[in-house]
Amino acid sequence: MKERMLAMVHTVAGVIPLFDGLARELLPGVKRFHLLDEGMLKVVLDEGGPTPALNHRLCEHAVWAESAGADVILVTCNSISPCVDVAQQVVRVPVIKIDQAMVDQALKIGRRIGVVATAPTALKPIGDLVRRRAQELGAGEVKVDYMLCEGAYSALFAGDVETHDRLVRACLEQMMARNDVVLLAQASMARVLEDMPAESRRVPLLTSPKLGMEFVRSVFEALG
Repeated sequence: MKERMLAMVHTVAGVIPLFDGLARELLPGVKRFHLLDEGMLKVVLDEGGPTPALNHRLCEHAVWAESAGADVILVTCNSISPCVDVAQQVVRVPVIKIDQAMVDQALKIGRRIGVVATAPTALKPIGDLVRRRAQELGAGEVKVDYMLCEGAYSALFAGDVETHDRLVRACLEQMMARNDVVLLAQASMARVLEDMPAESRRVPLLTSPKLGMEFVRSVFEALG
């Protein structure tokens, strides 16, 4: 029997250990490999969102991953998640957005959904996905509340993790006060919750890495 294989497409090298560990934990019988393309993130930040060239680039990665034997492809960058809709049309294997499972979980919790991001390009894709999934799932009308953590992204890439975490926590405090559930838009933000006491979380705070990988596991289970 052919061994199952997962390909993961990243735009930030720092998240690879996180996703590799989750794959090891949740998909013990599945082989995996990583495709890193930091240039895609640079382009989406410079352009303020996805472009036709980025769609083409992700399609190239998807075709390559499929040809290398991947049964499932996971795109771990929220900022390029709209490109997944295009990539899904050029390969036969599932191409998964890292944030879809998180969005679906949020819609089960409430209708006032906060979205916190450190990169401006991450806000619109997840807000659009919330509204789209609400329509597809028949969840009714939702309110999406956005907040950009000014300065956190540049602090993280300058190596100032303490400042990044402090700024993100401050934004989360504000968003919890006015929403039913709050989404951390980027995988790089998930680490902030590790030092955040449970009693300070007035509403559920959702991150995409583990929920996304659990969804990947369900896709593999459906494949047999």
